Amino acid sequence: MRVLVSISGASGSIYGVRLVEELVKSECEVFLIISEAARPILEFETKYTAAQVEKMAVKVYENADLWAGPSSGTFPLDAMVVAPCSMKTLSAVAHGFEDRLTARAASCMLKEGRKLVLVLRETPLDLPGIRNMLLAKEAGAVILPAMPGFYHKPRSVGDLVDFVVGKTLDQLGVKHSLYKPWK
Repeated sequence: MRVLVSISGASGSIYGVRLVEELVKSECEVFLIISEAARPILEFETKYTAAQVEKMAVKVYENADLWAGPSSGTFPLDAMVVAPCSMKTLSAVAHGFEDRLTARAASCMLKEGRKLVLVLRETPLDLPGIRNMLLAKEAGAVILPAMPGFYHKPRSVGDLVDFVVGKTLDQLGVKHSLYKPWK
């Protein structure tokens, strides 16, 4: 499976990092975008540098590069995940504002009928954000807020992160053992 992962400039970059790790572990080809805003957040919130995360990917793209492969619907991808997805990125996807590669690639996923998962990381939600979620959902995106469950009896923050990453992998059809499903 060929998956484009975009880490946008919202808190929660660990979701994107863990997703990349698990996709690589599952032998998926990972293509990666780390937005300009995401780079300092990733390094502030996690033990990773952007360079360490980029080394896990088959190919890394600059978010400003609208000439990159994922800017075209003919680029062979099976799915795309934006994790975390900022409200700015959600708005761009919902309204087709394709000024950055993440939004352009998301638009290509939607128009080609491919899986697009938006892992939103914001609380509380304002009315424009709720409306943008509705628009993105109506366009075909999966709206997957970073809301961990507790029925798997998490013991650490890592367990909570892995629950959300596991739910994301479920949407992609990628097998994992990050949490035990409800019986």
